[in-house]
Amino acid sequence: MTVLVVALICFFTDQFISYKMSALLLLMTVSFLAMILDIIPVLLAAVLSAVIWNFFFIPPICNFQISNAEDWLMFLLYFIIALVNAVLTFKIRKAEKEARDKKEKENTIKLYNTLLNSLSHEFRTPISTILGAVDTLQENKDKLSVENQDELLSEIDNAAIRLDRQVENLLNISRLESGTLQPKYDWCDVHDLVNSVIQKLPEQNTHTISFNAPDNLPLFKIDAGFTEQILYNLLHNAVQYTPEHTHIDVQVEHLSDNCVITISDNGTGFPEDNIAFVFDKFYRLPNTKTGGNGLGLSIVKGFVEAQKGTIALKNNEKGGATFTIAFPAKTTYINHLKNE
Repeated sequence: MTVLVVALICFFTDQFISYKMSALLLLMTVSFLAMILDIIPVLLAAVLSAVIWNFFFIPPICNFQISNAEDWLMFLLYFIIALVNAVLTFKIRKAEKEARDKKEKENTIKLYNTLLNSLSHEFRTPISTILGAVDTLQENKDKLSVENQDELLSEIDNAAIRLDRQVENLLNISRLESGTLQPKYDWCDVHDLVNSVIQKLPEQNTHTISFNAPDNLPLFKIDAGFTEQILYNLLHNAVQYTPEHTHIDVQVEHLSDNCVITISDNGTGFPEDNIAFVFDKFYRLPNTKTGGNGLGLSIVKGFVEAQKGTIALKNNEKGGATFTIAFPAKTTYINHLKNE
């Protein structure tokens, strides 16, 4: 069809362009088709363009007779060039596709190796802790003091929580990539949500967490589950990877029809060269202490973007870092909601 359209345009503009120029335009059309179609349609287009050029453009027109040797040579060259061009372009496309597939396969293998290495460590540690503590309790139950038993039970509990968090991260990243997770919007009191997340953080930390929100903060129509996971991952990372006695500040604002959440700390911040990569899957900062598989911030970004929001990270001038999250959200107040 494309060849016919170009041929018609050339035919009705023959007073402005020569039949040799028409040959170039038809060759360009075949070249374009070779970039987007399979080999058989391209070969058919090449043959069809040669036949059309002979019949409608080479004098005498409207028959297949060619009057001189020069036109015969041009026709043969056109036919050969059209076919060769079609085949070579198709082979180039095929080679490029094979190169892309090979690169994607290498990236997939690298990703799975990273995943397996991460899981082998992150799963083995809590599982070993649980098994060791259980064995100690079973074999020395009568010899252990109540304090020792409570300590072992606490280790089992912490290890189980860590293991559950790793599994949850893997499930979340898998659901995000498959597109099966979709936000469920409902009215949410972000003030209560933040306080709830703070209460769920590990108790054995020396960090100070403060939460500041305006008294007149409205209710936001957001996905409470997604937002809770965002807050938990960011605060958990801040508690886990900043120095002891670091101050962590959480703020929530209503700005320009957006729910804006900022989480900042006065720790050591991020290396400037690494900030662009912190939201990548399985990425961990160099020399980071053990405990994590590099999925937390990737999940945060996925849940933010699922709500059509944005997330940004920057280092503070006086030390530490700040995460800023903003997603569009409808707002209302409790008294308005009661009247609906």
